Amino acid sequence: MPINANKKQQDLAVIGAGFAGISAAAYLAKAGYNVDVYEKNSSAGGRARQLSTDQGYTFDMGPSWYWMPDVFEKFFNDFGYKASDFYELELLDPGFTVVFPEQEVMDIPADFESLCNLFETIEAGSSAKLRQFLAGAEFKYKVGVEKLVYKPGLSVLEFADMDLIRGMFKLQVFTSFSKHVKQYFKHPKLIALMEFPVLFLGATPEDTPALYSLMNYAGLKLGTWYPKGGFGKVIEGMKKVAEAQGAKFHFDEPVVQFVVHNQNITELISSKKTKSYAGLIAAADYHHVEDKLLGQDYRNYSEEYWDKRVLAPTCLIFYLGISKRVPRLNHHTLFFDEDLKQHAKEIYKEPQWPSKPLFYVCCPSKTDDSVAPEGCENLFVLMPLAVNVEDNEALREQYFEVIMQRLEDYCGTAIRQFIKYKKSYCLSDFVSDYNSYKGNAYGLANTLMQTANLKPSLKNKKIANLCYAGQLTVPGPGVPPSIISGNVAANQLIKHLTTT
Repeated sequence: MPINANKKQQDLAVIGAGFAGISAAAYLAKAGYNVDVYEKNSSAGGRARQLSTDQGYTFDMGPSWYWMPDVFEKFFNDFGYKASDFYELELLDPGFTVVFPEQEVMDIPADFESLCNLFETIEAGSSAKLRQFLAGAEFKYKVGVEKLVYKPGLSVLEFADMDLIRGMFKLQVFTSFSKHVKQYFKHPKLIALMEFPVLFLGATPEDTPALYSLMNYAGLKLGTWYPKGGFGKVIEGMKKVAEAQGAKFHFDEPVVQFVVHNQNITELISSKKTKSYAGLIAAADYHHVEDKLLGQDYRNYSEEYWDKRVLAPTCLIFYLGISKRVPRLNHHTLFFDEDLKQHAKEIYKEPQWPSKPLFYVCCPSKTDDSVAPEGCENLFVLMPLAVNVEDNEALREQYFEVIMQRLEDYCGTAIRQFIKYKKSYCLSDFVSDYNSYKGNAYGLANTLMQTANLKPSLKNKKIANLCYAGQLTVPGPGVPPSIISGNVAANQLIKHLTTT
């Protein structure tokens, strides 16, 4: 029987309808399988769900930075589409704004020559250094994104690629990101600007490999974009692609158990039914799948292993609908007006609520009229926070007042009295909504000992037809890596099914 004819008769399941799960479902369905996607929540998107309010505000609940547009484009191209078939992208200019102590402001221009001129005004000779730095970062981006991140991380032999071997020294996998930056720049503002993207990777710049300067290339050279209507439009577009291939989505239907026979999952039990499957991809929280769905006999890793993982931060988020325009804010504003090292220490080294927090404000209504009523603003306020700390309403409110006072001081106007909608979101919400391990928001930190093959395996070692996708496995945290993770996991499952 031809392989394709056999595939048509095989049902596969994907658990989780975030970026990784939707991506995996689309690739599996394109390959000819019947695909069911199970999602415990009532809509697709996972952490990238949208929240719409009766007052007319639409909030992206999670991701808000659209970097690495080529990864999104590749996904749609793989199915004969373009990203523009589903949403409109706008290049932000400035890409983002950084607020330093004493309210000194640095607007990061979209134009690279303007960026070089800005660097030169801060530190003489730094524009040439920036060009050198980003030339190396471009090499890492092209090798990293085109080769490294599409590797499944199952064997060191995957790296027996001449381009990778020749470029291994230039990739700087074993060099500290912080040390690398300081070889080029001396001014603290420029160092802070270059180091900030790795905060999304979930570790201090000192503990992150210099390989990840590829993020500087993504942010400063490829630009910061915004999908009109928000990230919900990206999820909507990807879901349409998956459905066009034949994938079916089942919302409000958590998976509660697997039936295993002869080292294969034979049945999936959800809150609504039991169904037989030839293979599964778990794009839900990896630890949750191991602990609650597999149990001791079939899990890859012990509880001790998971407890020793270095996790990226969680965060305290406020979704605020403001009934007036707020001056001075751009689309993305980073408040680095307190000590970054102290806040990082209170996330990674001595986990606690921060003494003087840094925070980030996204105001998409500056770019997009559809996300707030006319004359109003949509504010997404985020404070990075250590995982596994106490979370309660009193703490949330305490930090809300601290952050809002600084925000009002910066903007030069009252904001709190104009709040028409307010919702907080923190560690316990990540646990309840996503079964998030220790309440993490961003997955595993990209430290050297948690890079590539050193991440949790995307294949279950005891169950032949189960693969994992998402931020706790390869290639790592972030939206583009999650999309890639779904692709890589799908390819591995297809490989298993077509060779057994």
